[in-house]
Amino acid sequence: MTNFVEEMRWRGMLHDMMPGTEELLNKESVSGYIGFDPTADSLHVGHLTQIMTLIHFQRAGHKPYALVGGATGMVGDPSGKSAERNLLSEDILFHNVSCIEKQLGKFLNFTDGSNAAVMVNNYDWFKNFSFLDFIRDTGKHITVNYMMAKDSVKKRLEGETGMSFTEFSYQLVQGYDFYHLWKNHQCKVQMGGSDQWGNIVTGTELIRRKAQGEAFAITTNLIKKSDGTKFGKTESGAIWLDPARTSPYKFYQFWLNASDADTASWIRIFTLLSKEEIEALEAEHATAPHLRVLQKALAKEITIKVHSQEAWETAVEASSILFGNATAEAFAALDEETFLDIFEGVPQFQLSKSELEAGIPVIDLLAEKTQVFPSKGEARKMLQGGGVSMNKSKIEDVNAVVNTSVLINNKYVMVQKGKKNYFLLIFS
Repeated sequence: MTNFVEEMRWRGMLHDMMPGTEELLNKESVSGYIGFDPTADSLHVGHLTQIMTLIHFQRAGHKPYALVGGATGMVGDPSGKSAERNLLSEDILFHNVSCIEKQLGKFLNFTDGSNAAVMVNNYDWFKNFSFLDFIRDTGKHITVNYMMAKDSVKKRLEGETGMSFTEFSYQLVQGYDFYHLWKNHQCKVQMGGSDQWGNIVTGTELIRRKAQGEAFAITTNLIKKSDGTKFGKTESGAIWLDPARTSPYKFYQFWLNASDADTASWIRIFTLLSKEEIEALEAEHATAPHLRVLQKALAKEITIKVHSQEAWETAVEASSILFGNATAEAFAALDEETFLDIFEGVPQFQLSKSELEAGIPVIDLLAEKTQVFPSKGEARKMLQGGGVSMNKSKIEDVNAVVNTSVLINNKYVMVQKGKKNYFLLIFS
């Protein structure tokens, strides 16, 4: 068993907590929850902090509840949003809920022991709750003054777009979630990102006013990148946990390409490595930063956690294709999606396979059929110097003729010019 608050503290995850929370958690096994709204059919890396929080909560002997917001997803959380979000249809929401429930099932122990995790959906208790009953039994306990004092509300009211009654009511709906779980599941703690503090304490206030009960709150730091850009976003979009949205290779590369400054904090937040293990890795990294020991450890731990050991091994193998000593056989072993992911951003040329069947002189292929070289003279010169490879094999003969025997998966040829210039030839 670990000490939950201490674990969160040394990992740099703890932002704030209500007085008495740490004492409660150190005294007994406590039920606590985090909510996930189904705004998409997959969680993304921005949700990982909360997933890791629930994992640490369970490892400390407490009972985690993962709430998937089938009801709150219909309303839309205004926290951190500058404008009203589009409301999703029920069909899309229920599909998203189902997908997220499956994803969360990979991270927590839902089967064994007295503190086995529990999945709940707030649609189950809101679906038969009439509007009049809600505003009579719940709304009367929280004043408008109290709700308007929250940052998420103030920022929107001060902006140009304002806030609809729908989004204004969100904190009351989330507050009722806490009350329901407190009353029916003995959940005494709600956790979430620091932007959720206002919504969470509305729940503790509702429990106090409606039932004279006591509940507690813990928030985590919001993750930011050291260069000021948004965590979890790349040029091609968000990094998702669903392999159909973000391939394991791209997922692995996201962590592998992290800066030293980001990796130092992320390896504490997103892995279960101990303090001693992390400090040993940091010492090793400091002696040879170019080997990226810390990044590789982070990428390995989190790729295995989110995807699988096999997915991590494939991602490592794929990474070596451009930057290591991979063979043509290693290329052929990859699925097409991963193969194309590797060459994203690499210059590509589309050619007809019928031309290749007859054979194309290598110089013509590199300087006439494609623009790997601007001229045949330059192509010849570099070929003679041994500076051109095809599918990782150096081209020894300037007069070589290339035919379909070089194709990988009957479609692709990788050309390397010098040490760092890659090109993908696609024959169809």
